[in-house]
Amino acid sequence: MNRFIKLIMENKKDPKFLKLPKYPGGKEAFQEFVKKNLKYPKEAFDKKIEGAVFVMYRVDGMGNIIEVQVTKGLGFGCDEEAIRVIKLMSYEKAKNRGLRVVATMRTRINFKLPKAPEIQFEYTAKPKPAATATKKTEKPAGESYEYTITF
Repeated sequence: MNRFIKLIMENKKDPKFLKLPKYPGGKEAFQEFVKKNLKYPKEAFDKKIEGAVFVMYRVDGMGNIIEVQVTKGLGFGCDEEAIRVIKLMSYEKAKNRGLRVVATMRTRINFKLPKAPEIQFEYTAKPKPAATATKKTEKPAGESYEYTITF
């Protein structure tokens, strides 16, 4: 019985007849491409706008992006920037036994403001030499310190 099941499993054909275009390198490469090419729009940066733009686009059988539209946007230049980045991409060709297939893809482009760098500073304190009294009526000065702060 096990031999029969094994024989059936070996002869089983691929259940998906049509192949979809894939981004070269997979999901991680896709995210890296977006991160590398995304430029924060000045208007959104000035108004401190953050969020996600949802984009739907179509990829032809040759891997070219042919239509891009925003399904849910942020405005302030973010929608246009998301469209620009998607149009820069190209996918691998899909091999579909001579059929021309156009695939519809959806993705989310995140806009997150860069964090301001933390200010780090160092300081040193060293005692100044105590001043000596010049007259008998004057008291010697107490301890005093000199501070240096570096940003």
